[in-house]
Amino acid sequence: MVEREITEPVDECLADGRLDPDAVGWSRVPLHRCNLRGHWPRKKRWEYWCVTSDTHLVSVTYADIDYLGLIGVWFLDYASGRTASKNLVVPFGIGFSQPETVGGGDISWSGLGLDLAMTETSAATRLCASFRDVDMDIDIGKPPGHESLNVLVPWSDSRFQFTSKQNTRPAVGYARIGQRRYEFGMENSSYGTLDFGRGVWPYRVIWNWGSGSGRSNGRIVGLQLGGKWTDATGSTENGVVVDGTIHKICDDLTWEYDQGDFMKVWRVHDPTGRKVDLEFDPFYERTDGIDLGVLFSEAHQCFGRWTGLATGDDGFRVEVEGLLGWAEEFRGRW
Repeated sequence: MVEREITEPVDECLADGRLDPDAVGWSRVPLHRCNLRGHWPRKKRWEYWCVTSDTHLVSVTYADIDYLGLIGVWFLDYASGRTASKNLVVPFGIGFSQPETVGGGDISWSGLGLDLAMTETSAATRLCASFRDVDMDIDIGKPPGHESLNVLVPWSDSRFQFTSKQNTRPAVGYARIGQRRYEFGMENSSYGTLDFGRGVWPYRVIWNWGSGSGRSNGRIVGLQLGGKWTDATGSTENGVVVDGTIHKICDDLTWEYDQGDFMKVWRVHDPTGRKVDLEFDPFYERTDGIDLGVLFSEAHQCFGRWTGLATGDDGFRVEVEGLLGWAEEFRGRW
């Protein structure tokens, strides 16, 4: 399978809201304008950030799924298992506003006990949040020339998704939980990862997502792996970023894990196992979900470390050992 590389700006949708065929493909930098329209309630828009260090992490979710707005801020200390979180559900996403392009505008929310701001400059994305006795302020850098994986996945001309996955972006700042301050910086290998999504989704969905960022064998390596939701579409969200350069992987990948025990070792590989062969060893499982009959979701997000090899379509090969990141399964009717 060979995917078309996009090198010029393109609209995701035609004037009537259907998929623009010229939008199908992948790019090294974000080039899609996500001009979604119509299709209520199938449109989904989100920004998800996860900032990891050697010892702790924070994640921020800001999502408009047409009939609900969802905001979540979460903190984890690996050693102690200490967490802190704030989650909001806003009917019909009232008050939500999101840009049509990656990093194309600021996002903010203030109310219901939470203040949140994602502020864009040419040099960084700044994440700020506060609730109860928690506050955080983190700059996630935009290194010059840094590449990412940006892909339009088509199911049909009325169901499609654009995603921008950006990893290995250096992070500096802090999160204060009660009286304790947790630092982020290069001294503890802090990196930010963005999942930007804009699309029109089917009612039933299942996906796998894997990501990792850190140093391995003297290089800065970022893994980006997906599965199930892209299978048989002719598009994948697979690639590896090494020292800021993306190496695309067009193969559909097989995900092997125990749905009865997500804390067992996962394996992700290509059909032969010679191009991509990775194991993921979790140390923490986060679960989330709702069950309202017609609306259902179940998510298992495990944090741990990746070991193995990944080879891009260009033949570039990288081996990783203990790369910090996560692997997840999501199932939903939404």
